[in-house]
Amino acid sequence: MPAGLMIPVRNMPSMLGSNGSIGEFGSASRLSLGQPNMMDPGQLHQLEMIQNASELELARLRDEDFDSTTKSGSENQEGGASGDDQEQQPPKKKRYHRHTQHQIQEMEAFFKECPHPDDKQRKELSRELGLEPLQIKFWFQNKRTQMKTQHERHENSQLRAENEKLRSDNMRYREALSNASCPNCGGPTAIGEMSFDEHHLRLENARFREEIDRISAIAAKYVGKPVASYPHMSSSVPPRPLELGVGNYGGQGVIGGEMFGGAGDLLRSLGAPNEHDKPMIIELAVAAMEELMRMAQMNEPLWMTSIDGSATMLNEDEYLRTFPRGIGPKPTGFRYEASRETAVVIMNHISLVEILMDVSQWSTVFSGIVSRAMTLEVLSTGVAGNYNGALQVMTAEFQLPTPLVPTRDSYFVRYCKQHQDGTWAVVDVSLDNIRPSPISRCRRRPSGCLIQEMPNGYSKVMWVEHVEVEDKGVHNLYKQLVSSGHAFGAKRWVATLDRQCERLASVMATNIPTGDVGVITNQDGRKSMLKLAERMAISFCAGVSASTAHTWTTLSGTGADDVRVMTRKSVDDPGRPPGIVLSAATSFWLSVPPKGVFDFLRDENSRSEWDILSNGGVVQEMAHIANGRDTGNCVSLLRVNSANSSQSNMLILQESCTDPTASFVIYAPVDIVAMNVVLNGGDPDYVALLPSGFAIFPDSTTAINGETIGGEAGSGGSLLTVAFQILVDSVPTAKLSLGSVATVNNLIACTVERIKASLSCENA
Repeated sequence: MPAGLMIPVRNMPSMLGSNGSIGEFGSASRLSLGQPNMMDPGQLHQLEMIQNASELELARLRDEDFDSTTKSGSENQEGGASGDDQEQQPPKKKRYHRHTQHQIQEMEAFFKECPHPDDKQRKELSRELGLEPLQIKFWFQNKRTQMKTQHERHENSQLRAENEKLRSDNMRYREALSNASCPNCGGPTAIGEMSFDEHHLRLENARFREEIDRISAIAAKYVGKPVASYPHMSSSVPPRPLELGVGNYGGQGVIGGEMFGGAGDLLRSLGAPNEHDKPMIIELAVAAMEELMRMAQMNEPLWMTSIDGSATMLNEDEYLRTFPRGIGPKPTGFRYEASRETAVVIMNHISLVEILMDVSQWSTVFSGIVSRAMTLEVLSTGVAGNYNGALQVMTAEFQLPTPLVPTRDSYFVRYCKQHQDGTWAVVDVSLDNIRPSPISRCRRRPSGCLIQEMPNGYSKVMWVEHVEVEDKGVHNLYKQLVSSGHAFGAKRWVATLDRQCERLASVMATNIPTGDVGVITNQDGRKSMLKLAERMAISFCAGVSASTAHTWTTLSGTGADDVRVMTRKSVDDPGRPPGIVLSAATSFWLSVPPKGVFDFLRDENSRSEWDILSNGGVVQEMAHIANGRDTGNCVSLLRVNSANSSQSNMLILQESCTDPTASFVIYAPVDIVAMNVVLNGGDPDYVALLPSGFAIFPDSTTAINGETIGGEAGSGGSLLTVAFQILVDSVPTAKLSLGSVATVNNLIACTVERIKASLSCENA
């Protein structure tokens, strides 16, 4: 209770309720002044008992009445014991009692440590401060109420400010739309002539109009409503992307898909299953589990081995004879893509099942393949203690980190089961036949994996990936990689899982050798730095793919070497600097094998040959964390010692990782102070990052003497994607100038030329 506020000592209202019983202490709504002409003799007798109470009891009642009916520091005027007393006794001068400054300070200090003292603590305080335990009790109650009120007032103020900001943004968007010069086609004018918001609104409006048309047709066919009941988007109606926040950083790179921008919300609105769909979903999941088990264990004639023995192919005719049921015939224009792969990974079987059944962990471990994912509904959580029998309806977007290959959206059910021999199986199967998706160009036939327990905490994984897909949007440069199954097939899933299991083992490792220079041995520092690098890699992969939530603009180039750019806003995101971010990416072919390209790009000694931003400075590795058996799998902290003494040195966080199907070198400039916090085990989520880097894939063929021979991944040339993310303006509402676009275009073009020149010299 604040100092200087007074407590009345003779405040004694009647404790009688309307039924003659003594009112509840501490409740102002239950207290009233007694009226003798309304009391029976029993009530008067009770009143006399209260009036004849001891002085200590009176003091306790006064304190209790005061504390229960006032806030800290309020004043109460004294009241008589009965109505007669009030009429007969003249008003007396008010007397007040104050808590001393010492008492208040002691209780304030104790409140900071323990806002809910128990009986023992209250008695101890009462002895120390010379107060009654009930006075202590109600002081703490009032203090908690006061703090809660202040907190709610602060929250209300913040919500009002946020609401006002949203209202202002909405008005600005509406004004931008009303001034649009081409409401019919939605085509953008030159970037430099319009604001950032107008540019994105027009691009998104055109794309969403096409999707709304497709949704309307499907809804009319399957729901039975006329097409007219689904109005088309017109220029007079604010487009849906404004409400969804499409194009903002909030919609990408989020693990678990909590923020599913753009098309993801449309897919979710159609995807949640109805009650009458659920029995059909369960039946389909059980049939898919049986099919997965048989496909994983059968060999010829269902699975045929290629002539050179390097690949296993599905016999489509035999498949249709063996599994006549399923999700229906293959849609027109779609093709089969089926593969199977087996590996032993360094993780126990229970942990693997948990990763596959937790959408957040699954999309994190496979971030190079899964750009966005979310669970729409959990139909079954499984038996108590594990995921045996778990059933989830999900959506996911599968990617190849390049703007030249469209992502694959899928709406499916995931079913987990433990079989009698102890083997766990997790299967996916599409639900498009139950509720078709307007934007899905990929159907998952029964796909998934079998997991067997091995000695020493290892697991044997047999993966089957079987999809029907329409590949109209794939660029010629990547068609061979995609059609061969190397892009999305079982081999890439298993290779990614194997590499990530080694990475997770590195996070938990405790026996770190201390002899090597630069090795981070601090356990908390290792975890924080690996977590930061993980977020950097996820952001890079999700930001470079041709996702339905992204809109790439192609700049003039030389065909295959076109540079594609995309602008986004970063607002109120502690993990990214605020402002307008320009993403630029290009993909091209190199005659150098993927391993040679990977070793060249990850080596700090050769960085000055291609990294323009290092300004010719000497790059030195300060610290690193090994992430697996391959020396190329590591997280490094690099320092760029500028050749110009007037410029400060720069730190770069870099993660390099490689497996037989893909390699990545991803990096981002980082703040020195922030990295010191991370290396000491601090929270890495507030370190701002704008990742750039490289995605390296094999071209799947080898040209020898003019003949094209199917080759093992990595034996031929490479497909390299170069991507930059650059903050071009720190004000999110600023206009994007053509000069910024030209600068980034020149930067990426110059980097590509340097890489080609350096690798050509090394390969000569």
